[in-house]
Parts: sequence; structure tokens; C-alpha cells
Amino acid sequence: MVMLRALNDNDIALFKKWLYTPHVAAWYHDPLDWIDEIEKRNSNFTWLNHFIVEYKDKPIGFCQYYEYFNSGETWHGNIEVSGTYSIDYMIGEIEYLGKGFGKQIIGALIGKIKIHENAKRVIVQPEPENKASCKTLLSCGFEFDSENEIYISLL
Repeated sequence: MVMLRALNDNDIALFKKWLYTPHVAAWYHDPLDWIDEIEKRNSNFTWLNHFIVEYKDKPIGFCQYYEYFNSGETWHGNIEVSGTYSIDYMIGEIEYLGKGFGKQIIGALIGKIKIHENAKRVIVQPEPENKASCKTLLSCGFEFDSENEIYISLL
């Protein structure tokens, strides 16, 4: 079972390494933007909840969740913004790909979101070409909303 712990300054170098690993870089475009978010997590980006994913005390990935309203993003289509959260996740260590860890990460993030009284749904918009992520979301109970081209899970 994976554990999520708050990302700290000691994790930044490893996070940067993961961003430039080919299997992550394919989906995490603009690594400098991601690094900026992490470096400013205690100022400009306090509305994001950043975590390092650990398996048997070894860091294997990164994830985050946030209340969608705070992001200023507009990809939600006609989905109600109030009570909507979103997530991002990655497995940085290649030897942990394809072994069910993505599903565990999503489950752990959903558990953290459910604690919020206003949480009604989680939406995610992976790139359609990211078949592994799309399949993992479906296996976690998300449904594909073809009208809005997003994955949604009601809480």
C-alpha cells in the first residue's frame, strides 16, 4: 500500500529528476511551471496539496489535489465548479509502472478529498493519448464525460 506524505524541500531535486524522465515528461509538459509551483507551495500555491508517494518508505512518485475553483482553470465544461476538486499524479520511478500503484495513488487522493465537507466530485483531464492514466481512472470508478471530455467521479 502506498503512503502519501507532504512534499518538503528535500524532495525537490527528486521531483525535478522525475519531470525530466521520458515516461513523465511525455505528460508533464512545461516542467519549469511544475517546479515553480512546488518552490512556491508555501506562498502563491498554498491552495495546492502536494504529496510524495512512498512505497515501503521509498519515494516512487508525486501527486496533488486541489479545489478546482481556486485554480482559475476553465476545462471543466458545464460541470458545476462548486464542490469540484481535481488531481494530478505520476509514478516517477519506472520500475513501479504497470503494477497498480496509480490506482492506489488515486484512491489515497480521493480519501483526502472526501474529508472536505464541500467535496462533491473529482474531475480529471488526462491527455487522451495517455491510455494508461485513462484506464486507471476508469478502474477507480471515474466515468468519461464525452460532452466535456473529462473524467468525473461523484463523491
